[in-house]
Amino acid sequence: MNWVEGIGYLGTALTISASAMSTMIPLRIISLVASAAVITYGLLIGSMPVVLTEAIQIPFNAWRLWQMVRLVRDVEKAADGDLSLDWLKPYGTERAFAAGASLFAKGEAATTMYYVEAGCFRIPEYGIEVRTGGIVGELGLLSPGNRRTASLVCTEAGRALEVPYSAVKQLYYQNPEFGFSFLKLTSERLFQSADARVAVSGDVA
Repeated sequence: MNWVEGIGYLGTALTISASAMSTMIPLRIISLVASAAVITYGLLIGSMPVVLTEAIQIPFNAWRLWQMVRLVRDVEKAADGDLSLDWLKPYGTERAFAAGASLFAKGEAATTMYYVEAGCFRIPEYGIEVRTGGIVGELGLLSPGNRRTASLVCTEAGRALEVPYSAVKQLYYQNPEFGFSFLKLTSERLFQSADARVAVSGDVA
């Protein structure tokens, strides 16, 4: 085996290694390195189909890598104190709600959470208002049987980003760093909700 074949085998080994990985950032990095090795091999043996195939894959892998790195960075930033959830926008659907609309009721099956972009929403069971920048409905992802722990109604016409739990789960399992950071963020949300409930109880008392 000469050094040219060695480069080809290296590219093959890296491609197989990338396929066996379960976490996205290492997978994308190894895929990029594998593509570079295979392109080098293709150029050395004069095989343009090989070069073209890998050259097409590089932009896709680079884009996905950048997206995941940015996502992890933004979630870590949010978990460290910046509670803006703008990083969720690519993974949800924006919906408009009229005043009086009911988004969900306590006990219902939960499949989505909401990020409020405008207007005002209220959790009647606890007297909590959720305004722009707030998140609500994420506890259903953690509750037994994925059931709503409270209701949500729109009190002032507005918009909310609807994010399916399936998207959150996919991101969670694909990247351990994202999963850890999201748990930190959710925990902080839980403490905020608990403080709000205590405040409401104190006002009632």
